[in-house]
Amino acid sequence: MKKIFLLLFLFPLFATAQNQSLDTIKAPLNYDGIYSRMVASDSLSSSFVIFIKKEVKKHKHAKHTENVYILEGTGEMLLGDKTFLVKKGDMIFIPMNTVHSLKVTSSSPVKVLSVQSPHFDGKDRIFVD
Repeated sequence: MKKIFLLLFLFPLFATAQNQSLDTIKAPLNYDGIYSRMVASDSLSSSFVIFIKKEVKKHKHAKHTENVYILEGTGEMLLGDKTFLVKKGDMIFIPMNTVHSLKVTSSSPVKVLSVQSPHFDGKDRIFVD
């Protein structure tokens, strides 16, 4: 509970400190399946706004933890061996080496803020069956 409170408290500060409002970040009109835009990064973490039209296939990160905050839309999330529904305002902590995926259930794309630690360059994504 303390982690959620801290995230909600710092969330507006994060957006302000980067001179960006996450509400104003939009996906291009035409993109294939997933659109990702980095909004902040240093050697310790990377933050992305990600738009998902249909799904994120099952994968894990061997060297990264990930925090996902749902900004828009709804979906069905797989996290390890559990499946649950997610909606705007939900935060999900994904430990390293944990298989996860998302299937969109809303008529519009799911928009998330993804914060990965340490810095994520896209190479530590291991797809699984």
